[in-house]
Amino acid sequence: MAEERLQKILARAGIASRRASEDLIVAGRVMVNGKRAELGSKADVAKDHIVVDGNKVTLPHEFVYIAIYKPRGILSTTAGPDPRQKITDLVPDGHRLHMVGRLDKDSEGLMILTSDGELTQRLSHPRYEQEKEYRVLVARKPDPEQLGAWRRGVVLPDGTRTRAADVKIAEMKGKGAWLRVIMHEGHKRQIREIAATLGLPVAKLIRVRIASLRLGKMQPAEWRHLDSDEVAALKSEKPLPSPKHAARSWKPNRSSRKAVSSKPRQGAPARKSPSNKGLGQKRGFRKRRP
Repeated sequence: MAEERLQKILARAGIASRRASEDLIVAGRVMVNGKRAELGSKADVAKDHIVVDGNKVTLPHEFVYIAIYKPRGILSTTAGPDPRQKITDLVPDGHRLHMVGRLDKDSEGLMILTSDGELTQRLSHPRYEQEKEYRVLVARKPDPEQLGAWRRGVVLPDGTRTRAADVKIAEMKGKGAWLRVIMHEGHKRQIREIAATLGLPVAKLIRVRIASLRLGKMQPAEWRHLDSDEVAALKSEKPLPSPKHAARSWKPNRSSRKAVSSKPRQGAPARKSPSNKGLGQKRGFRKRRP
């Protein structure tokens, strides 16, 4: 077997994700053939003696892949002094598994638990832009302006600007509505913060899909092992096509494209919005040339 970077070996062994494995190496907790490893070191797992915190590293013959429905009130964490129940308490030896798709305490839905560090990296790292789909119940019916802003991206109170998202009304619910939201990013409590910024309080939030894997008919606290086809789809660069009954991705209509376009027509002056007059100068933005 050829040499590989240590962080990749540790991820494959289920020790930690690549990023967390780099932290272990920097902290001096990884030894190779009796010598302290350095970031960037390589090794051959078949020939070299690799140790983390005194424990020999071996590659498992089979990885574990579990889909689980996280209920509300359960924490998305593996350790810590908090006595409340954690997602890893719901499956045997769950504390040994990596979590994919963390959800805040008040949210529920699909998560993945696995011993495969490589898959954890592929599904979690922002550069892979894996889709995550949610059903979000908001207490008020969104108007077109609110939906348009969410689709284009929203500036949160801390100054973070969210990326574009697919958002549409799935069905009405009393004075509110169920929204279908598809995103390629997932910062902590992001959907709740976006909705609050737009004046749409969230009453319920359920994740129904991670990449090609769907929640299906699972109930809160239920879990199951993934089959080989599901694992292969998650590992592929292109997720499996959505089933016919799945909602289509949102595409802006002609008027929406005009509204969000940032390129003025050649020879035409840039448009100014009365509500944003002077906003660019205050924030230090450069004036757009016609």
